[in-house]
Amino acid sequence: MVGTAAQPTISVIIPTYNCDRYIAQAIDSVLAQKDCEYEIIIIDDGSTDQTRNVLKPYNHLIRYILQKNQGVAAARNRGITEAEGELIAFLDADDYFLPSKLAAQASIFAKRPNLGIVHSGWERVSSQGKKLLEVRPWEKSPQLHLEDWLRWRPVLPSAMMFRREWLEYVGGFDSRFPPAEDTELVLRLALKGCQSAWLKQITVCYRQHEQSAMHKGLPQARSLTAVIDDFFEQPNLPAKIRLMEHSVRYLTFVWIAWYLHYTKHPTEMVEYLKQAWYYTPLSPLETVINWSECFAEFSHNWGVKFNANQLAKSQEWQSLVQWVIKATNKSDLI
Repeated sequence: MVGTAAQPTISVIIPTYNCDRYIAQAIDSVLAQKDCEYEIIIIDDGSTDQTRNVLKPYNHLIRYILQKNQGVAAARNRGITEAEGELIAFLDADDYFLPSKLAAQASIFAKRPNLGIVHSGWERVSSQGKKLLEVRPWEKSPQLHLEDWLRWRPVLPSAMMFRREWLEYVGGFDSRFPPAEDTELVLRLALKGCQSAWLKQITVCYRQHEQSAMHKGLPQARSLTAVIDDFFEQPNLPAKIRLMEHSVRYLTFVWIAWYLHYTKHPTEMVEYLKQAWYYTPLSPLETVINWSECFAEFSHNWGVKFNANQLAKSQEWQSLVQWVIKATNKSDLI
């Protein structure tokens, strides 16, 4: 536990920026962990709210590091350089662990020294902590090979634990890709041969609120597009991965389009579906049906309602359908 003289096995890194409303619950959720050695490192990325005052009661239990605002990638990387543990668990300041999270993941590492990542499930909760949806990503991505990471991208840093030497080996997070730097890191790790395994257990509550990264519609869309572009621009990808490029780009653009629909950016939604059209293996009618089916699935996975009739009646969707129907040469339309 915190306060012992032994070197901690796990370093819990909590990057924070103006999150005084939630950070105490995050720290308390770490302090409630049992049967493991850990340290808590808070990287304050230049907060201007009451974060420092909120943290005062925890001063003897945490390592607090203040830096000028540089973004979450730089904050996490600073935490990695400061960490003493052989295992790294990230926890966003607005999320919180469930009991036994750290011990359960650490036990898998102990049994399988070849692993670089142990991933788990999560529970989406509201800003007040009300349960919204349990997410069991192993049902869609059972193996966590590079192919699964690419196709489904089941990435949530707060639900993951990393072997520190792997993070150091690849150089940590790349600050060029906010807020999708976590996806870029995992793809880079997997491409380098980092092996991953599931802890098939819900271990963390992932808070949904207007300030969270996943509510940043256009930046999230552009960042994820840049990550996929950067990945496939690499010259020496394995042949089987190169063959996945069209299907990965198609699914990525359709997911981004749904996400832009969800965050109320209908014009940009249309533009991303037009990009998806370039990579579709389906006929025009099948493609439009598939888009609607994907939107319904993504909404279900996100725990939100999807109104297909409302979407179908929108001016943007009707114009898009007409565009697809008239499509004769995809390369001329993009």
